[in-house]
Amino acid sequence: MNKRLSILTNGIIKENPLLVLNIGLCSSLGITTSIFNGLGMGMGMTFVLVMSELVISLFRKHIPSAIRLPVFIIIIAAFTTIVQMVLQAYVTSLYDALGVFLPLIVVNCIIMGRVEAFASKNNPGDAVLDAVGMGIGYTLVLVSISLIRELFGGGTLMAGTSLKVEIIPEAYRIGVLNSAPGGFIVFGCLGALMQCIKNHSKEKKLLAETKRIDDAIAEDKRIAFQKEEEEKKRIAEEKKAALEKAQAAKLQAEKEKNAGGNDSTENAEPEETK
Repeated sequence: MNKRLSILTNGIIKENPLLVLNIGLCSSLGITTSIFNGLGMGMGMTFVLVMSELVISLFRKHIPSAIRLPVFIIIIAAFTTIVQMVLQAYVTSLYDALGVFLPLIVVNCIIMGRVEAFASKNNPGDAVLDAVGMGIGYTLVLVSISLIRELFGGGTLMAGTSLKVEIIPEAYRIGVLNSAPGGFIVFGCLGALMQCIKNHSKEKKLLAETKRIDDAIAEDKRIAFQKEEEEKKRIAEEKKAALEKAQAAKLQAEKEKNAGGNDSTENAEPEETK
């Protein structure tokens, strides 16, 4: 259970594809001008990633090593085409907004990297968990970037949908966030935040490990001191017992000597009488 939970959460925090591994950055900077675009791209990417890892994991023992990369690309392209056709048929506005970045899912480094490094070497259950974790981590970052850029750059939320809401007046918007440099700025800030969180976590672990070592050393010293005191007490008790034994022997010797002296005196008195 812990292993599978670790696989699922790995892509969300520890090995986040965008903020930690820094792969698949084109889409994260190109389409994150609105939450609608970021969420749509994240969901489409997650679907392709899950289905590709599942299929490749199922047939991993039957795919020849020499042609595995072309096979991987064909499988990924098949599911990418499904996403394209569904969006074109039912969500035309999202299809138009994503543009060229949608077919580029086929060669996205995140998908190619996971199917090669994980799906082709693990069972289907673990592969699906890995894909879901990576997809959630990817989508969360896209939505976060989109939220900041759309809110502060465009002054709106959920642009491109019927739920669009204008929040910030045009005079107070940061226009640069709607441009490519704005995407880099927001991405850099989120990356720096993630690095601060990781460093803080490492420091906490280091402090906890240092405290554990210090406590272990203190405990060892306490045990050694306790043993030393017990040894001193034992030696003192042995000396005391030996001293008492010597004193008892001395008293016994004196008693015997005194008893011998009395017998001699009694024997001498009758002889003098005679």
